[in-house]
Amino acid sequence: MNEILNTIRQRYSCRAYDGRLPEKEKLEALALAAVQSPSGMNRQPWQIIVITNKALIEDMDTEGMRILAEEEDKTTYDRFMSRGGTLFYNAPCMYLVLKQPGTGMDTGIVSENIALAATSLGLGSVICGMAAIPFHGPKGDVYKKKLGISDGWEFGIAVLVGYGKTENTPHTPDTSKIRYFE
Repeated sequence: MNEILNTIRQRYSCRAYDGRLPEKEKLEALALAAVQSPSGMNRQPWQIIVITNKALIEDMDTEGMRILAEEEDKTTYDRFMSRGGTLFYNAPCMYLVLKQPGTGMDTGIVSENIALAATSLGLGSVICGMAAIPFHGPKGDVYKKKLGISDGWEFGIAVLVGYGKTENTPHTPDTSKIRYFE
């Protein structure tokens, strides 16, 4: 089996990190993998912000959990509480993928490149749409200003990265979702 297919099969959503920040070379390699993603008509409608500021990540995590706790439907909040009470699982690094309106598919491709590159470098990762919560809450403008997010750019997706506390088993592929038409 080739290296790419092996990496795809090994990738899993890491939801427990040991807090160690990956080496700078690895962080830079993931950022480069992100911007090498394919995009519609090669427009590359993204910006990548690599956040390693622990205090900022923890503040956004706390704000996101506070917002979830205030929602009438507690399903999502309860699920995160059962997973350790944190949105970001103690990840020491967040790749924030900004997008231009209407380019969500492109940011999905970027997030997959980051996740696969992380796996290939021995890092854990999880694609985290819930990172949008703090950006849409009362402190959203504060975070946008702090990170230098200018008008015309919006949250696309985030990928949390770090060294996993434990190595999980990837999901078994559901081949019932595949059809061939000849």
